[in-house]
Amino acid sequence: MHASSPGPDPDPSPEPPAQAEPPAENRTHTQPRTKRSHRYRPRIPLRRRLRRTRGRRLRRAAIALLVLIAALCTAVVVMYHLTDIPEPHPETVTQSTVFTDAKGAPLGRRGPVNRQEVPLSQVPRYVQDAVIAAENRSFRTDDGVSPRAIARAALASLTGGARQGGSTITQQYVKNALLSPEQSLTRKVREALIAVKLDRTRSKDEILAGYLNTVYFGRGSAGIQAAARSYFGVDTRSLTVSQGAALAAIVNIPSYYEKAGSDPKVTARLRHRWEWVLDAMAASDSISAKQRAEAVFPPFRFYPPGTTEGQRQYMIDVAAKEAADRLGITEDQLARGGYTVRTTFDLALQDATTELVKGIKGRKGTRLHTAVVAIEPGDGAVRLLYGGSDYARQPFNDAVAGAVEAGAALDPFRQVPLGAPLDALPRTAAPTPLKLTSAYATAAADGVYAAPYTVAKISRDGKTVYTARPDTRRAMDEKQAWTVQEAMHMWPAPKASSVPSDARQFFTAGAGGGITRRTVWSTGIDRRLALTVTLFADRPGAKKNTSVPAFLPGDPAPTETAEETAAEIWRLASGET
Repeated sequence: MHASSPGPDPDPSPEPPAQAEPPAENRTHTQPRTKRSHRYRPRIPLRRRLRRTRGRRLRRAAIALLVLIAALCTAVVVMYHLTDIPEPHPETVTQSTVFTDAKGAPLGRRGPVNRQEVPLSQVPRYVQDAVIAAENRSFRTDDGVSPRAIARAALASLTGGARQGGSTITQQYVKNALLSPEQSLTRKVREALIAVKLDRTRSKDEILAGYLNTVYFGRGSAGIQAAARSYFGVDTRSLTVSQGAALAAIVNIPSYYEKAGSDPKVTARLRHRWEWVLDAMAASDSISAKQRAEAVFPPFRFYPPGTTEGQRQYMIDVAAKEAADRLGITEDQLARGGYTVRTTFDLALQDATTELVKGIKGRKGTRLHTAVVAIEPGDGAVRLLYGGSDYARQPFNDAVAGAVEAGAALDPFRQVPLGAPLDALPRTAAPTPLKLTSAYATAAADGVYAAPYTVAKISRDGKTVYTARPDTRRAMDEKQAWTVQEAMHMWPAPKASSVPSDARQFFTAGAGGGITRRTVWSTGIDRRLALTVTLFADRPGAKKNTSVPAFLPGDPAPTETAEETAAEIWRLASGET
C-alpha cells in the first residue's frame, strides 16, 4: 500500500480504472480537446434562429406597438381635454369704421385694421360655396382637421423640408384668429386639437362666419366685407357669383393677387384660378350650368388708389367728428367701433370736382386755395365738400374752417333783417365757405334755414343706430328771401356759357378791385342745390409758419375762372351732358 493513498471514497459507486498519464514529452495538442469534447454544441445558423423566434418577436412588437398607440391615444385624449379654445386675438376682433357716400359707394375708413364683421346671413350662399370650393371642399362634412395635411406638415417639420399648407378652413380660422402664425410641429398639433374641439362645440356656420370675417384678402383688407369694398366697391350682400369666385381665388396668395386689375400678369393668373373655382362650384352643384356659362371675369377697382383718395380725407374728417358727436363718443372710439357711416356726399361729383380744380394755377410765389361747397336747400345735406388740393400737405379744411374775405359776396343779405343763426352774417368780414353757402341755400328755400350736416345714417352690426333729421328754422320770411334773390339777380350775368339756364340765380363777387382780386366767390342756387366756388391766395409771412393774403392771378381773370369752374360743377351736379 502506498503511503500516500487516500482514505475510503465517500461515493460507493465503482470508479473506472485509472490510466497512466503519458509522459509529458509524449502528449499531443489534441488531448486537451478530448477532455472538453463532452461540452461542445454545434452553432445554429442565424437565419434558422430568427425563424424559430419570429413568432415571439412579432408578438412582442405587436404588444409594444399597441402599448405605444394606447399611450399616444391617451396622451391625445388628455391633451384634448386640457386644451381650451382661446379667445380671438385683439386685432382680429378690432373693427374699423367705414364711410360711404350717399349712394353707399366706399369713401374711406378710420381705424387700425380694415375689417368689419358681417353676419353669415349677409354673405350670399354662392360666395360661401366659392370660398369652400377654393379652400376646403370637405368643410361641411369633415371633423375640422385634415390628417393628410397634418402628416405632411409633420414630415416637413421633422425632415427640414418646405413649410406645408393645406389646412382646413377650421384650422385656418384657428391659426389666423386664435393662435400665432408660428410654423412648428407643436403649434400644428395644438391647432389640430383646437380645430377638432371647435368643430364639436360650434356649428359649421359659426366657424365659417368667423373665418370669413378674419381671413386676409390683400389690399389691407381683413374679412369678406372689407374685401368686397376694396376690390369691387360694394357690400358683401351685393357680390355677384363672379365677384365671389374672384375673392375666393384671391385668398390663396392675397399679397400677390391684390394687384388684380392693374397688373396684367397678375390679372391673367387670377383669371385662371377664378375659372378653376367656378368649375369646382359647378361640379358640386353650388351654381347651375347656366350660371357657370354666364359668368364673366369681373372688373376690379384700381390698386393702388388714385390721387383723389387723399382728398377724401377732408370729407372723412368732417363726417367722423359729426358722427362721434351724434353718438356721444370720442372719434377714437368711433374709429375702432365697426360702424358704417353713410354720409351725404356725392362721391362721383367730388372726384370730378377734384380733377377739375387741378387745372387752376396760382401766381409764382403764392399758394392758390380753392374751396367748393354744395348744399341741398331746405334740408341741409352737404353734397360736395372740397377743402383743399392735398390733405397730406394741408390737413386744414378751407371749406369748413377757412376764414375767407367776404367782400361784396354778402351784400344781398345786408338789405334784409335776418333771424338766427344768420343774423350775424352781414357783419362777418371773413365767413367760411360752408356758412356762406348755407346762407344762400336759405334764400333758395324761401327763407328756411337748414343746419348743414354730412352724416345721413350710422349703423353697426346691421342695425341702424342713428338717422339724420333736418334741423330747420325760419331765418327770414319769403319776401325777404325773394329780396335776397333779386339782389343777386342785379349782378352781371356770368360770362360762362355753360351756366344752366334754369338756375334761379348764378353770380360772382369778391374782394379787391378790377382784375387784382384777393378773393372770388361764385355762387349758384335753385331749389335743388346751392353751390359756391371760392378762390383765394396767400403767401409766406414775415414770421416763420405764417401767411398773409395775396392777389389771385390776373390771366385768366379770376372771376372767369371761378364762374367757369362753378358752371361746370353745376352741370355735373345737375346730370347734364
